[in-house]
Amino acid sequence: MPGLITSLLDKAFQARQPIIDDGHLSAFRLFNGFLEGCPGLSLDVYATTAVLTLHPTHPQQDLALVREAQDFLEQRLPWLKAGMLKKHGSASREEKRGQHLFGGQPDRKILENGVWYAVDLGMNQDASFYLDTRGLRRWLLLNTHGRRVLNTFAYTGSLGVAALAGGARQVVQLDLNHAFLNLARESCSLNGFPIREADLMAGDFWSQVKRLKRTGELFDCVVVDPPFYSSTPRGTLDLNTDSARLINKVRPLVAQDGWLIFINNALYVSGKKFLGTLEELCADGYMQLAELIPVPEDVCGYASTRSGSPISDPAPFNHSTKIAMLKVKRKTKTPLPEEVT
Repeated sequence: MPGLITSLLDKAFQARQPIIDDGHLSAFRLFNGFLEGCPGLSLDVYATTAVLTLHPTHPQQDLALVREAQDFLEQRLPWLKAGMLKKHGSASREEKRGQHLFGGQPDRKILENGVWYAVDLGMNQDASFYLDTRGLRRWLLLNTHGRRVLNTFAYTGSLGVAALAGGARQVVQLDLNHAFLNLARESCSLNGFPIREADLMAGDFWSQVKRLKRTGELFDCVVVDPPFYSSTPRGTLDLNTDSARLINKVRPLVAQDGWLIFINNALYVSGKKFLGTLEELCADGYMQLAELIPVPEDVCGYASTRSGSPISDPAPFNHSTKIAMLKVKRKTKTPLPEEVT
């Protein structure tokens, strides 16, 4: 139906007006097609660059959809300077990572809550910066002053950078891919944060966590933000079944009264099922579920714009990205290691 996507985009755009900054430096989701009426398309904005992600169905219909979305962007967001198109599930690596759609070069940084983050919008199938964890970055910014933080499955390190911006005394970023951690370095440079190479650990999660436990490391806050599925020679994880195993793996690294923050983004794991897993882990009294951090409304859609339903019910969370904060007590209290110099 001609013009259908335009009306949906306009409705989404109007709902997001309050979060669009005048300087066009921030990042937000303009349209979540799966929940806002067009499952084949999502549209994110990073500063002055639009990133359209298409779930291809029929070549001619897909082309018309992209053209209509591009026309809308050029008319309603004239301040955009560039656009990229990513094709989810494409056999082409270039199409998955994103191809030029319009304008010039894509932006390389965004500003959120006063913190700069480096982005490389074409480095991966996603855009190198997760919009759904904005609330968690804000929490880390406000609650980690003077703390020692471990960010596992760090990817490009935005959660760790938020902790550094909040005054954390040390942030260790752990990821398998050193190229992703290079973007964390860029973010540190943008903000004038010192870069400690020893705190950027490129390596396998399983072996690195084992090493940290062997040397008696303890952290005030451990963040676990794993991919949906991963397999290395050292271990395999599947968030459909492995949340408890991962939490128990890192739990010995959390200091007395520290936080363990876990993110489960598995679409087919309901909020009730994930909550049940957490409650079982807390049954011994040494962990307590302290807080659920919601996903921002622009990412999950507004009450006035939503027309679809998630694959599985995320309640009591508000999105399939389920962010839980656990407070940890140690069976044997061990003092936090002296500040790293």
